[in-house]
Formats: sequence, structure tokens, C-alpha cells
Amino acid sequence: MSFPVQKSDAQWQAELASKQAESVAFQVTRHAATERPFTGKYEAHWADGSYHCICCGAKLFDSDTKFDAGCGWPSFSEAIPGAIQENVDRSHGMVRVETVCAQCGAHLGHVFPDGPQPTGLRYCMNSAALDFEKQD
Repeated sequence: MSFPVQKSDAQWQAELASKQAESVAFQVTRHAATERPFTGKYEAHWADGSYHCICCGAKLFDSDTKFDAGCGWPSFSEAIPGAIQENVDRSHGMVRVETVCAQCGAHLGHVFPDGPQPTGLRYCMNSAALDFEKQD
């Protein structure tokens, strides 16, 4: 799949290092790994602002869509329109919907149909795939 922002693995590793990303960020974003539940820095983070792709900086979620799903990963009920691409994920013997950044293809997590209304969605994201910008 082709995305507007393209870089080599070495370039992504350098980009993540320059942002002081979590140590698992490269494996999560570029190789679809998953951080352990309840270990990510944004799982229990409730400041006002917005969440962005750690790789390319694209805005993905506003903080007012974040909720405590009790699953161990940051969860959001709604993404910024056009910010996320959804793909069928048949790994690990199950069928899920993977979410990736629409700009750079970074693996973010998965989306499930068990979230709060009005969307009914739970975007279950890896903290390591996110960056946060505090609201002014």
C-alpha cells in the first residue's frame, strides 16, 4: 500500500529516536507489534489536547473522544475524519479491523464495535504509536 509519507526503516528509526519515542515504537508502528496492556504512557492520560501519529505527526484524535475502556490501551470513540485507514487483520487466528495512519501507514491499533454512543466504536490504540499535543 502506498501512503503520502514514505520513508525507509532507517529513516523511521531516526525519526522516532529524534522524538524520543518509546522503545517499542518502531516495532509497533512499522511492524504491527502491540505493547503490553496497562504499560503505555497514554493509557491513563487525561489532559486536554490532541493525539497525533508518532511517526509523521498527523492529527488522529481529540482528547474529548478519549474514554476509559478498561482494556489497558488508550481508547477513543471517534477519529479525526480521514486520519485513519482501516484494514482487515486476519493475524493471530481472528478477524479484526486494524487501524493505520492514513498519511504514513503506521500501525496504530484496532477498532472494535463496542464503544460508547453515539459512534459505538472503540479505537484501541498503542500509546507507542501516539504523540500528544497539549491544548493551549
